[in-house]
Amino acid sequence: MPDVHTQIRRIFEFLLAASPLLCCAGADAEGDVNFARDVRPLLSNTCFKCHGPDEDGREADLRLDTQEGAYADLGGYQAINPKNPDASVLVERITHSDPDLRMPPPSSGLKLSPAQIELLKAWIKEGGTYDLHWSFRPILRPEVPVEDTAAMHNPIDAFVLKRLQDAGLTLASEADRSTLIRRVYLDLLGLPPDPIDLAEFLADDRPGAYDRMVDGVLANPHYGERWGRHWLDQARYADTNGYTVDSERSMWPYRDWVIQAINSDLSFNDFTIEQIAGDLLPSPSQEQLVATGFHRNTLINQEGGTDNEQFRNEAVVDRVNTTGAVWLGLTVGCAQCHTHKFDPLTQREFYQLFAFFNSSQDVNSVAPTVTVASEMHQEKLKELDAKITEAKAAIAAYEQAINDRAPAAERDDGQPVHWEVITVESANSAAGATFERLGDGSLVVGGVNADHDTYSITFSPPFERLTAVRLETLTHPSLPKGGPGRAGNGNFVLNQIALAVGESNASWLHALADHSQKDYDVTSAIDDNPATGWAINVSSGNANVNRTAEFVLSPLETHSDALAAVTLTFGETPAKYNIGRFRLSVTAAPHAKLNLPDAGKAQLAANLKTLQDERARFAKNLPNAMIMRELEKPRESHVLIRGDFLRKGEAVHADSPAFLPQMADRKQAHNRLDLARWLVNDKNPLTARVTVNRVWGRLFGQGIVETENDFGLQGTPPTHPQLLDWLSSDWMANGWSLKQLHRTIVSSATYRQSSRLRVDAERIDPLNKLISRQARLRVDAEIVRDLALSVSGLLDHRIGGASVYPPQPNGVYAFTQRNASWPTSKGADRYRRGLYTFFMRSAPYPMLTTFDTPRFNTTCTMRARSNTPLQSLTLANDETMLDNSRALGRRLMDQESSDTERIKLAYQICFARVPIQGELDRLLTFVAAQKTSFLADPEGAKAITQMQTGGDKQLAERAAWTIVSRALLNLDEFITRE
Repeated sequence: MPDVHTQIRRIFEFLLAASPLLCCAGADAEGDVNFARDVRPLLSNTCFKCHGPDEDGREADLRLDTQEGAYADLGGYQAINPKNPDASVLVERITHSDPDLRMPPPSSGLKLSPAQIELLKAWIKEGGTYDLHWSFRPILRPEVPVEDTAAMHNPIDAFVLKRLQDAGLTLASEADRSTLIRRVYLDLLGLPPDPIDLAEFLADDRPGAYDRMVDGVLANPHYGERWGRHWLDQARYADTNGYTVDSERSMWPYRDWVIQAINSDLSFNDFTIEQIAGDLLPSPSQEQLVATGFHRNTLINQEGGTDNEQFRNEAVVDRVNTTGAVWLGLTVGCAQCHTHKFDPLTQREFYQLFAFFNSSQDVNSVAPTVTVASEMHQEKLKELDAKITEAKAAIAAYEQAINDRAPAAERDDGQPVHWEVITVESANSAAGATFERLGDGSLVVGGVNADHDTYSITFSPPFERLTAVRLETLTHPSLPKGGPGRAGNGNFVLNQIALAVGESNASWLHALADHSQKDYDVTSAIDDNPATGWAINVSSGNANVNRTAEFVLSPLETHSDALAAVTLTFGETPAKYNIGRFRLSVTAAPHAKLNLPDAGKAQLAANLKTLQDERARFAKNLPNAMIMRELEKPRESHVLIRGDFLRKGEAVHADSPAFLPQMADRKQAHNRLDLARWLVNDKNPLTARVTVNRVWGRLFGQGIVETENDFGLQGTPPTHPQLLDWLSSDWMANGWSLKQLHRTIVSSATYRQSSRLRVDAERIDPLNKLISRQARLRVDAEIVRDLALSVSGLLDHRIGGASVYPPQPNGVYAFTQRNASWPTSKGADRYRRGLYTFFMRSAPYPMLTTFDTPRFNTTCTMRARSNTPLQSLTLANDETMLDNSRALGRRLMDQESSDTERIKLAYQICFARVPIQGELDRLLTFVAAQKTSFLADPEGAKAITQMQTGGDKQLAERAAWTIVSRALLNLDEFITRE
């Protein structure tokens, strides 16, 4: 009778072909129990919750997630006694007849099958050795299996074919050319091939035709849109802030950066670094700052009464969880409140990762922004800047010409204007106010603040002539609001200013100030109208600010024996608006230096101002992008007890988890840039594997690791571990190029297989784990829309730009707090790709959610696929789909004259193939029936075509082809990638 080991081997060999638990990785030693493949998933699922890494949740002080814990002496016994299952308490407890002592306990809902129990016994008998979890091991480039077969196109096929042959299978036959080109276009562009591209590929019988087609697709700018959408899922990109208020945010520049980066094949390591820490690079460019919007896609709560610090912490936690999911493929969020129950990630290590993101600038939930100027915007700004430079040069030339014609004494010598603060001889107030002289030459007014007042200030002129007076209004603590005026709001109104030297009165030419309140321009102080005056605008935050005015006069000669007097008049309107502190200065500078306007210069200055205003308006309307930026002084980070931001535990510093390769030491504390570089270091075992696996999953329907978002102990092991490591190492060796990775995969015979079910593989590989055929997949929500727009001819092919508002059912916004109307886009914006549809988190676009677009409140690394009646109803009745049906019908009628040729063209456009005879016959019958029906119902024809003119026969034919097009767009084949 065979021994237990042999029996287990036979059981295992049987289960290898049938059990998802045991067949995923395949045997790497003939029949031997493999800990990482066979045992660890079993222990993780049934034991680690109570006997795993989490100290707080651990029972009986027993650890089964480490060899040390399992072998530990627990008072004379061991959970696992190597090579002796009969002396192992683990075996005793999982086989115990007493339910109160059996493990796992019945209350857990978990139960080991007899085969699983025997597997554990066999493993212990072989030595009970623990191995490092497969995904935490270094990535080593494996040897490619040597297979001499014409079925192979590249090493991918060798790895896949080896597994298939071990199971008695081989690769499926290659799909036909029509299927291949449509598959490649849908996978890489999210658009169908047009009839011209299809015809060229089908007619190209030269060697390398397929590779040339792939290269052309990878060079197509729509590639960045298709694969940008995949990345934006992970980035949780949306156009609003989320929560109940859910106000709009400007994030589309980040979306456009993603598209451009993917189109330019920015290496994934730079792609990573710029998104996580572009702001910390030396002299970051505008694009590198915009890239940091990846971690600005977090939700922002603007509801009144909320705690900003709470939601700032929640945003930081989201950044940690997202980084862990996207780059590491781990459920790090499970360690926010306690040590992870399955993976070797402690709560302390979670907050070490938290510390990387804890010092970004977030003031009251407001993120820093950068103004984004596209290439077109930059050209416009350069054009305006050049015109402004020319206008300034014209003014300078004009001033130089005036200066050259002036007498020598009146010329501008190029030196700054010299202002002399007057030495006050006397200061008097008509209303009896007092004056205090300060050391800086200024006067502080005190005492009575009358409704009307006139200040008279006398001084000995310091120059032989005076050409201007400068009045500085200054703040002071004794004044209301700090002044500089004595009015209750700190303002003043200077109705008139006058200057006299002896018996000679000044004649004012011009006045200018660094600030004037609206309707109270400084020129009002010299207009001889007592009802007007100069004031400053304190209502907009300009109180407590010093202000300066300069008053230019016709040169006034002075005399050594004559005093000069400045008179300041207040209170004509309004009352009590007197100046509280001021200082007077005079100059003898020539007018050429005093900005004295003249008609010629005024015209030039007006032109300059017009250009400057135009530039300011243009710059103001440029989009802003939310970005990451560090605080000058980092915040302290702590372990948050039970994840509560109010309960701070021990202090922690930014660092990587201990179970992964450590960051390079440096003198300064680690920051986000260190984290980004660590993520894409070739010694990191996760990033390349996780990313390659996601790319594979998008192209085959499921990843080599089925749990794309969990490479930890609870995740499924890879079906083809050596293939995953070969792809990962090859990708890094090729500069982390996404296009090269795509080229490698889609060029393989594995990718080019037919997706038809195989009778010979149905029993052995029913779930296609061995990749015995291609997958048949419904396209993503946005692509459903894009396909219909493309085949109808309505699609607007522009790349990038602000989000748009295609038609949607009325009242969707009524369910949100904003209760706003949907501003349906007009013209070409109505027909842009789904990627550009405005996405409101609290009320996402209905057509997209019907086809499983997530809400993007958190990262989405793998979309769900559902099948519901609503999807069929949407395809039949959505307003945009009806537009597409009408447009496709027009396209078919415009391009072909006979019904037969129109049907053939429709199949080329929609399915990249020719119809079989049965399809052609049925559609010809259907078209004829529709024409007859609409001839008898002209009003129905008008309604379906939205045409009010034309003969009944023309309308009937147009309506018939609209209905035929509608039927074609509703076929499962149309929205399916074969």
